[in-house]
Amino acid sequence: MNDLGVALQIEGLSKRFGVVHALQDVDLTIRSGEVHALVGENGAGKSTLINILAGTLQPDQGRITLAGKPVRFRNAHEALTAGVAAVFQELSLVGTLSVAENIFANRQPVNWFNFIRADELRRRASQALRAFDVDIDPDLLVARLSIAERQVVEIVKAASVRPCVMLLDEPTSSLTQRETQRLFALVRALRQQGVAIVYISHHLPEVLDLADRVTVLRDGRHVATKDAAEVTENDLVTLMVGRELKDIYGRRVNVRPDALPRLRVRGLSRPGAFEAIDLEIRPCEIVGMAGLVGAGRTEVGRALFGLEPAAAGRIEIDGQHAAPKTPAQAMRAGIAYVSEDRKEQGLYLRHTIRDNLVAPRLERFAGPWGWMRDAWVDQYARRMRDRFGIVTPDVHQTVERLSGGNQQKVLLASWIGTEPKVLIADEPTRGVDVGARSEIYAHLRKLAANGAGVLLISSDLQEILGMSDRILVMRAGRIAARFTHEQATEQGIIAAALGADAETTGRQETGGGRPS
Repeated sequence: MNDLGVALQIEGLSKRFGVVHALQDVDLTIRSGEVHALVGENGAGKSTLINILAGTLQPDQGRITLAGKPVRFRNAHEALTAGVAAVFQELSLVGTLSVAENIFANRQPVNWFNFIRADELRRRASQALRAFDVDIDPDLLVARLSIAERQVVEIVKAASVRPCVMLLDEPTSSLTQRETQRLFALVRALRQQGVAIVYISHHLPEVLDLADRVTVLRDGRHVATKDAAEVTENDLVTLMVGRELKDIYGRRVNVRPDALPRLRVRGLSRPGAFEAIDLEIRPCEIVGMAGLVGAGRTEVGRALFGLEPAAAGRIEIDGQHAAPKTPAQAMRAGIAYVSEDRKEQGLYLRHTIRDNLVAPRLERFAGPWGWMRDAWVDQYARRMRDRFGIVTPDVHQTVERLSGGNQQKVLLASWIGTEPKVLIADEPTRGVDVGARSEIYAHLRKLAANGAGVLLISSDLQEILGMSDRILVMRAGRIAARFTHEQATEQGIIAAALGADAETTGRQETGGGRPS
């Protein structure tokens, strides 16, 4: 670590939203040339702190000192001009512009007539990309880049203003392990240049791998700052949640192998997406679906829910033929779907918690003339808020004002509230902390224990291994291997997903195969 002194000093920082104290008297010191991780449960205050430092929020009280000088940013432009660059989880790139145009947006080199100097723009962008050993064509449209490449361009864009502090909010949430390592190399290069990096992540292994120091926030308060080399994941979890979490995956329920499947799929296919998918999920069973990005897992889930119907194959619910062509038909058959993208496809962000919780089953709350019975809706919404631990004093608050973990709880509650026979949960814990994960797992377990079948689609191998009774591994649109809980290992799943030779006890598939 290139310790060049204190880059950022925070003293007594507080921020309140109504009756909720998002930050309470927080003190923090960030050194130049260090990666300083910020961890905590959803709602702990991390995002509020980052937004204050980035100038998109103003504190109620407290003092911020940047490079020895007191500062108070009224907007993001002032923060950036002072040397604080932020890369948020929701990327700000414009898809219809080139990489170069995005990197130097609003800072393009111009001539005397105020026309953009295209050659100079391309040269500067190439120089900025090469500085971090990034091999991306500066003339390429951002819309043609992968998520990982866009993340890298976003960081290069932030680094191009030569900041003294860079804020990174969940930069690896949509990246594979290989892409994450590439991003880490970029972050380490910035650290070597003396940039102070504030790094937010829910993935504790990567925090301990990358960070020099770690600060834990809980309920808006500073709990501890530790050297990363001196703490373990369990230490951080205990500090984050205020208690020790023993088994976050819970106890599995006995599944009757002779029970009539809740869901039976035979020969499900859609050209270009997946082919010859056979699977069964019995009552009380959680079946995990693993595989690399692009293997076809999400496409199968969306087909089962009628979002992108299959071209061929048979779907049965409790032995009855069901061929949902729309989500409405899937819901009537007893299928519910938790989307992997809660903000774009799962929630009505500008509507209230109450509205979101009842949206999938409005007819339940309608009177004889079709009018909504508000008293019933309010009562149900408050009951679900309490049942799922959604942290809010008022169910009439808009969902967009909730933390990521609480938004995910609203999404899960809205679909579990439909009392489905089959729940398809696609990346149900993406972007949420370990405490919220434990709660989400408990709700999935309870749903299964009550007789539902759960299809768990996840990129988190520990989640797949910890939660699943059986595991299906997809590769190139087909089911490549099947494992029981006892057979499954991380090595075996990865080998099957990659198509590599490995000694596994799982059953390898050469085609669609019949489920055991």
